[in-house]
Amino acid sequence: MNFLDILLIGFGFILSFVGLVGCVVPALPGTPLNFLALILLSFAKDWEPFSASFLVIMAVVAVVVSILDNVIPAWGAKKYGAEKTSVWMALAGTLVGIIFFPPFGIFIGAFVGALVGELLHGKEAMTALKAGWGVFVGTFLGIGIKLFASGIMFFYFIKEVF
Repeated sequence: MNFLDILLIGFGFILSFVGLVGCVVPALPGTPLNFLALILLSFAKDWEPFSASFLVIMAVVAVVVSILDNVIPAWGAKKYGAEKTSVWMALAGTLVGIIFFPPFGIFIGAFVGALVGELLHGKEAMTALKAGWGVFVGTFLGIGIKLFASGIMFFYFIKEVF
């Protein structure tokens, strides 16, 4: 193994770790980073660790999870009657929460953001709470799906490195 291979594997490990963090931090594309780490590892090891079909499946998983990550919180919000503004407020709350109250701020911020958005729309407190709950559930479910997919990719990365 030469220096470039070691560098690629090291960078792949960093990408995998950042990918796992990205499952909870909204600004980072978690699952695609984990997939990129698999590609780097494959390149560094002359495409031996993973079959082409495995990499295609992981690519599809990364794309589907990325799409679901955007759809599920909106679905949760819509299911519980949240306004579009509340979904944007939930996103803003998530960012504020993750900055000022890590790691649980992502959930609390999303909930509070959606709640405030609904109250600003003139909804009653119970209706606003339901909408906030919907955003919370959607956000939590999206994070869970990302962590599951990224965790599997991280597992295979580590397994093939060692």
